[in-house]
Parts: sequence; structure tokens; C-alpha cells
Amino acid sequence: MNKSTLIFLCFLFLPAFLFSQQKTYTLKEGTPSQVGMSSSKLVQLDQHIEKFINESHLPGGVFLIARKGEIIYHKSFGYQTLDKKVPYQKDNIFRLASMTKAFTTVSIMQLFEQGKLRLDDPIFYYLPAFAKSQVLQDFNEVDSSFTTIPASRPITIRHLLTHTSGITYGTFNPGKIQAMYEKLGADNFGLSNTEMTTIEMANHLAKVPLIFQPGEKYMYGLNMEILGAIIEVVSKQPLNKYFKENILNPLQIKDTDFYLPVSKHERIVPVYTYGENRKMIMASDTEFGRILEYPKMKDPNHYAGGGGMSGTAIDYAVFIQALINDGAYNGKRILSRKSIDVMTSDQLIHLNKKGTGYSNVPGITYGLGFALVTDEGQAASHKSAGTYEWGGYFNTKFFIDPEEELIFVGMTQIVPFARPDFWDKLYAIIYSSME
Repeated sequence: MNKSTLIFLCFLFLPAFLFSQQKTYTLKEGTPSQVGMSSSKLVQLDQHIEKFINESHLPGGVFLIARKGEIIYHKSFGYQTLDKKVPYQKDNIFRLASMTKAFTTVSIMQLFEQGKLRLDDPIFYYLPAFAKSQVLQDFNEVDSSFTTIPASRPITIRHLLTHTSGITYGTFNPGKIQAMYEKLGADNFGLSNTEMTTIEMANHLAKVPLIFQPGEKYMYGLNMEILGAIIEVVSKQPLNKYFKENILNPLQIKDTDFYLPVSKHERIVPVYTYGENRKMIMASDTEFGRILEYPKMKDPNHYAGGGGMSGTAIDYAVFIQALINDGAYNGKRILSRKSIDVMTSDQLIHLNKKGTGYSNVPGITYGLGFALVTDEGQAASHKSAGTYEWGGYFNTKFFIDPEEELIFVGMTQIVPFARPDFWDKLYAIIYSSME
């Protein structure tokens, strides 16, 4: 074999060789310099977090950054109590709220790749109560009465994954929507419920008129709660058991669940809110506080796939590291690479162009269950094209940047959070620390 032939064969097989070298990092402690990041720049992250705590915008929390499998930042800040006697710890447990949706999305994609459902299946295949969905037409504000028209097309699993079903949250939509959801007893879903099982909750939501025709626009809502019920129907398992057998146990995630044992209750942090003059107070001292003890409840067989889980920062980091590893972690696979490709593709191209999608900002869009940054989004964000992310109601955040092999988890517990710029500035510091 001559030299030119050998060179040709090397170039011919090099792409296949490189493709076979899948990067499946297992998280371990590292240093910023090991992965091309600046320790001195990350000191600015400490200063940024402490500034917001000192100015009483934030009680504190736990923050974690990993790149190429190396945990280069994992710190706790601030205090869990107003008297500043109980500091946050790295193993504290936080209410994940809508960060639960990522587990539900991955579960649906698992069933999808097993051929047990299609993304464009009508959901009445699994939940017959949705066979004759109605859409809100007129609403009378005087007595909360309303009229409806039949849905022009069935709700599909894809509609639920992209929040384009017409199902929303009553609580976050004051006015006629909230009034209608309250009238129909559907305004208290999303975290836990002692009166209905997961499937009973979904069937109850089938009685609530859609706010618009399925597929017409994006509107955040109780879609993942219904997907949780579909997972139960298809898998013939309660949602918590499905999560444990197919995600949590394979990844050796031990401190994340819907309802936690008594032995872990002292690690569940309290929730802060604001009182008079924007002063931080404990949410447990308000009327809102009575619903916040749900992680400590005895399991009522109700699993809110859109918001019911609680867990630690390191647990969540392991979960999203598996996703950035193309679905595998520590020798266990929870999802295929191609399923992740589908999940992280722009699903709202046409709606965004019409102005009825996730965002009017070019390149800031939505995949299946996650917000997504595409090439055009580089004008609006430090995050690389292909980054996918979400957050939770109690002020938790995560993102996954496959191009930079970077993950981030931020856990705090304050609602409402008055300074969203905290997160944007934090992300800017993280990305500027790359050398």
C-alpha cells in the first residue's frame, strides 16, 4: 500500500472513528483550568451571588457548573432562615416545580423510541376523556358562564410537549381564564393534590375548555400533567415508579422524588417570598405557605408531571449530564442520541414566524419540553446554538450547552423573584470565564 492510498483511507475512516468516540462523562470534582475555564473569573460569580444576597433580593441557594464532566463550581450561599442561623448546604433539597417537566419529557421520549406511542398520536388514544375537546368561545364575567365550540383537531402528544394544546394554567392567567379554571375546579393542579390520582386529574382537565384551537399558538400550561397520566396508561405504572425504574435508579439519583421520606425532611429548604416594602419573609408565614409542604406529604398517588418533584442540585446535574452525554451516564443509557436530536429540534418555526410561538426573538424558541437556542439566537444570548434549558416556579434554573459540553444548575427558593437579571448576569460571567 503506497503512502497516498494510506492517507486517503485515513481520511475516509476518520469521521466514523470520531463518531464512535462518544463522550460519556461521569461527573467528578475538577478544577476550572482542567477544562479551559478561569478560576479568577469564577470568583466574580461568588461576588455576583453575594451581592444579590446582601441586597436582600435573594436568600441564597446552591449553584453548580460542570464542563466535560468536571464539576468546577459547586457552592452554597446564604441562609435558609431569617435569623441567619441555618446556612444553605450543598445537599439541600429544593422544590423543582417546572424542572420536573424535563423528567416527564424524557419519559415520553423513551416510550416514543420504544414504539409505544407516536408524537402525533391524538391523546384520546390513551385518555378517551379528550375525544371531544371543546374550545372556549364566549365568557360572561358576571357569572363565569361560557359557551364553547368543538375543537377543529384532536390534541396530540406533540401539542402537549410544546404547550400548544390550548390547555393553560388558571393561576397565572388572571381574568376570565382563571375564573373559568376556578369554576371547574382545575385551578389547584401542578404541584400535588390529595383528592385525585394522576389519571383522575387528567380526566378532570378534559372537562375544561381549551383556550384556543390545538396547534394554534404557544401558551404555557398543565400539559405535562396530562403527559404524566399518559405515561401511566402506556407503562401501566404510577409515574413515580416509572421515573424510578427508567431514570432515577439507572442514574443512581437517590434524593429526588415526588414525596420524600421523613429522614430527608430536614434537608428540604423553606420558601421565601416578599412582604411589605419588598422585604423578604418566609412564605410559611403567609396563606400561600400552606401548599408548600407537599414534598413532606404522605404519598396520595398523585404525581404532577409538570411540577411535583423535589431534589438536590447534584442529582439534577447527573440527570442533565446524561442528556449532554447523548443519553448515557456511567454505563447506563436512558435515551438514544437520535431521540435527543428530535427533542432538541425547533418545533415552533411556523408559529414563531406568525408571532404566536414561544418567542418573537429570532433563535429563542422551543423544542419538545425545553426552551431552545438556535443559530439566530446568538444575537441574544451567550449560550451556544443547541443549548436547551428551563426553570422552576420557585426560582430554579438549568441549562445544557452541548457545544461547550457545559451544564448549569441553580437552586434557590423565592417566589415571586423580582430580579430576573440575576440569572442573565450570572450566565454572562460563566461564559466569560471560558479561556
